[in-house]
Order: sequence, then C-alpha cells, then structure tokens
Amino acid sequence: MGYLRKRGNSWQICIYTPTGRFYETVQGSKANAKARMIELEASHTKGVTLPKSGITLSQLLDDWFAGYVRSQCSQRTADGYESIVRLHLKPALGNIQVKKLTSQVIQAFYSEECEKVSRRSVAAYHRLLKQALGYGVRQEILGRNICDLVDPPRWTGKTMRTLTPSELEVLLEGAADNQFYPVIYTAVSTGLRQAELLGLRWRDLDLDLLSLSVSRTLYKRRGIIEFKETKTAHSRRRVAMTPKLAAFLTGYKQDRTWLGRPVGLDDLVFCHQDGKPLDPGVLSHEFHRIVERAGLGEMRFHDTRHTFASLALLRGAKPKVISEALGHSSVAFTMDTYSHIISGMQEDMMALLDEVIPSGVNGKSKEAADDVKLERQTQ
Repeated sequence: MGYLRKRGNSWQICIYTPTGRFYETVQGSKANAKARMIELEASHTKGVTLPKSGITLSQLLDDWFAGYVRSQCSQRTADGYESIVRLHLKPALGNIQVKKLTSQVIQAFYSEECEKVSRRSVAAYHRLLKQALGYGVRQEILGRNICDLVDPPRWTGKTMRTLTPSELEVLLEGAADNQFYPVIYTAVSTGLRQAELLGLRWRDLDLDLLSLSVSRTLYKRRGIIEFKETKTAHSRRRVAMTPKLAAFLTGYKQDRTWLGRPVGLDDLVFCHQDGKPLDPGVLSHEFHRIVERAGLGEMRFHDTRHTFASLALLRGAKPKVISEALGHSSVAFTMDTYSHIISGMQEDMMALLDEVIPSGVNGKSKEAADDVKLERQTQ
C-alpha cells in the first residue's frame, strides 16, 4: 500500500516495501500521480523490483560498463560503446534519474540525433541503451526496461555488392600487379573476413590437406596493430580450400625470397617485405582504388566475402556448409543474409524437380502420357 503527499507543484508517492519505503515525485495533477502510484503498486505486487531512487543514467551507464562490458566484450567493442556513451548518451540524457526516464524523452532524443547523424548510428545508440537498461533491471536498479516502449529509427543497411564470375575476373586482372593481390585472391576463394585473413600464419595452413584454420584476428586500435583470439566459437573454424587456392599459396610461399630466410610457421601469410603486418586501413583503401580503376562501381573489401557466398550458393552449395565456412552463428543468419540470392534460385530448383517428378495425369494429359509410354515400349 502507499499514499500521496502534496509537495509544492508536484506529488510525492510513497509505497511501503519489505526493505523500507519507496519514494517517487510526479509533476502535474493528482490524477497523474495516483495513476503512477497504482502502476507502481501493481508492479510491486507482481514481484517487480521498484527502481532505486536517485541514480542517474550516467551512473547506470558507468555501472553497466564496469560490471558487464569490460568482462564480456572485446576491447574493440568496448571502445565503440565508450565512444557512444561519452559523446552522445551522457551529454543528452546522463543527468536524468533513471526512474524518470520516459519513452517520450528517449524518442525525442532519437529524433534530434537523426538530424545530426545517420539513422544507423542512432539505431546503434538504441541497442546500447537497451542493453544498459536491461543490466539495470537485472541488478534490480530498475523495475522495467523503458526501451521496450521505444521505436528505434528504421534504416536500410549498406547494399550488398556481389560480383558475377566475369566481374570477378575483371577484379583479379586489375589487381594482378598489386602487392595485395594474394590477400584479395584468398578472400574471394575462402570468404574470410579481412581481420581473419591478416591474422593468418603459415602454421594455420595445411596446403596438402587443402584447409586452413581460423583462430585469431588482426585489428588496428588507436594506431596500434593487435592480434586477438576470434570472438566466438563459430569464428574459430576450419575452412576448406580449393585446389587452385592451395596451388597459388604454395607458389606464393616459395616466391617469398624477399624475406631473406626460409618462411617460418609463425610468419604471417600476408605481410610487408620485412615481415610486418599489413595495415587494414591501407588494404581497404587500395582495394577501393583497384575496384574503381577496374570500373566495377562501389565495392568494399567485405564484399569479397559476399561474393564468395553468393557464387557458392549459385553453384549449389548447401547453406549449412556455407554458414560453417563463413563462421556465422547459425544457418538461419546465413539464409536471412543471402535470402535474395536463395529466392532467385527457385527456377533452378523447379527445373531439377521437373526432371524427377512424373507428369500429372488428367484428360488429354493422360492421352499424351499413354503415347509417351507406348513410344518407350516400341523402342
């Protein structure tokens, strides 16, 4: 049970709980305050913990970062979260007490941000804020996650660019004399991510058994190149090679006389002439230049991965096999990502079915079927 108490131009709600009294101040009419008190009492009766008073969103974000992000997320992800919190969420919403944070306030914040940055960025703010408030619910700081009542901005992702076999030939011809040709050729042949390719060592390759193992990645963080273990169990995987790729890498390894010594197992597969790692940013920039010169339009290095997947699907590879090669978390994710390609394969599927399913029989079609049967018997 609880009661209302007039406080100037506002009303104070007081609710008795097993651990003490819960207070909340509501601006406006007594009717609004009473409606809020009924809502809080109903939540408390259902066992929902009432929000702790006083804590601001800024404090909650700090608690979430220290209690969850630092222990559960990679350093790269943590850096991205920290940037969003520091530059966007705290300046706009940080001083608001979490118990007073409403869906209207958050929705207005999203609308304002959409005028400054892309909808994709604001959607990222929403995902982060929802995670942080969810942490607050689990820690019994909040009674509910107000982000469940908020509509994040809708946005369409970057258009996936996949190459046809003839366009792939154009790309590889355009890159033939470039120092990054080996990594580009391996990318379209395996579907590996850029960070996975640049982290490969020769010990990760078995050129005789036509396979490679993905166990670490290379990232550039604040100007410093770092090697990290792959983020998930799905990312740690064995990927089969085509015989052409194995032959190419065998020759590439033999040609690396510029190292001035035999190639060691711990040497990077793709590196500078002094053996130092390639810079991901430089590779992306050079790839864009190669694509532009080849007249292939807009294309990111990551689209080599999409090209690998689309060509494999169009050649009849099973989605589960492709999903495992790409290191996706599930086949469903692969199916969803490449649904436009899979839907375009229905005609091929029906042509295959037409070869094995007998013709339907009714009326004139029965006569036609009898004629075919008689013709086969006379042959």
